[in-house]
Amino acid sequence: MKVNQRQLGAVMTLFSGASTGKKLVAVVTLLLALAAYFTHADGRDLGGIVVGVADGDTITVLDAAQEQHKIRFAFIDAPEKAQPYGQRAKQSLSERIYRQQVKVDVIEKDRYGRVVGRVWLGATDVNLEQLKDGYAWHYRFYASKNQSAGDFSRYEAAEGQAREQQIGLWEGRNPQPPWEYRRSKREN
Repeated sequence: MKVNQRQLGAVMTLFSGASTGKKLVAVVTLLLALAAYFTHADGRDLGGIVVGVADGDTITVLDAAQEQHKIRFAFIDAPEKAQPYGQRAKQSLSERIYRQQVKVDVIEKDRYGRVVGRVWLGATDVNLEQLKDGYAWHYRFYASKNQSAGDFSRYEAAEGQAREQQIGLWEGRNPQPPWEYRRSKREN
């Protein structure tokens, strides 16, 4: 468990000559930190306010304990920022969830230490909405490992409909999937 400055200050307050009121605030701060840690430490879920949108499938969430978590959307892959529609994918996601309270169903942690999860804004599956809006591909390779058959079908249908309606990145003639774009950058 990473300890931030606020939590460290709370610990110091508990062992100082501070007033009872200040010590009570310190205890509440530490209890919130512990609750946040145990809520998502075992992979169940995580919640908080979206404080950053890096691109069309990566956000930063600030939890109740004031700890930031980088979240990579599960089951989808949005264009990189330098790709066509990359900035529009980021903007679409920002308009939907920036400064909003979200819940994240944690699937796993990736090799970069990011939480990989399904993001919810109320009852809305934000990952699926990025597909419906035409700002992401269904990342079949990874989805086939962890996504339920029903969700896999819904995600496939959402991408197919966006392609058919030529919305978002599907307006382009032959959009390059981000995994191919990243591979071409590594090879150059």
